[in-house]
Amino acid sequence: MMFFIQGEKMNTAVLISGRGSNLQAILYAEREKRLGEAKIQLIISNKKEAEGLKYSEIFNKKSVVISRDSFITKNEFEQKLIQTLRENEIDLIVLAGFMQILSTEFVNLYDGKIINIHPSLLPSFPGLKAQEQALDYGVKVSGCTVHFVNSEVDSGPIILQETIEITEKETEESLSEKILTKEHEALPRAISLISQNKVIISGRNVRIMI
Repeated sequence: MMFFIQGEKMNTAVLISGRGSNLQAILYAEREKRLGEAKIQLIISNKKEAEGLKYSEIFNKKSVVISRDSFITKNEFEQKLIQTLRENEIDLIVLAGFMQILSTEFVNLYDGKIINIHPSLLPSFPGLKAQEQALDYGVKVSGCTVHFVNSEVDSGPIILQETIEITEKETEESLSEKILTKEHEALPRAISLISQNKVIISGRNVRIMI
């Protein structure tokens, strides 16, 4: 699967809802030339109060707020989102703490061009409170997963996973911080691989060409 024309930058949009720590990691990776052929073209937040919006000014990036509350229907919200993505010629959409479930129609429109980061080793513990789920279940290893987005929550083909050990005294807070450190490594690396056309999707399997 070719994500962009060879020799050109892959215009990337990062979608956030909160503090934007993964966005920050991505922007640092771009500044340090660790993002391959990807160019962060646009930051989109669905919440005007999102702390992560500050990084648009710090890193001199275009940002826009598209609030779900500003639209009567979800379809109208997504049509505005699509319009904005098209106007900015976006090739790849990165969900980095974007707390809004996208419709099947939207996901199908951008099939193979939306990725997400999740704080567990999928398919274990999808959805909200993944760290709490892991501790309650008593697993000894957890981590994060970068995956393509499909029409079901946290179930798309897996690109990369990073692992951490869970100690006997682990808390939800300490586990979240340990996993977040791995997220900051995995998400920029996945973007870089995709931008260099090193990611091949075959059904549920993703092959990385190194």
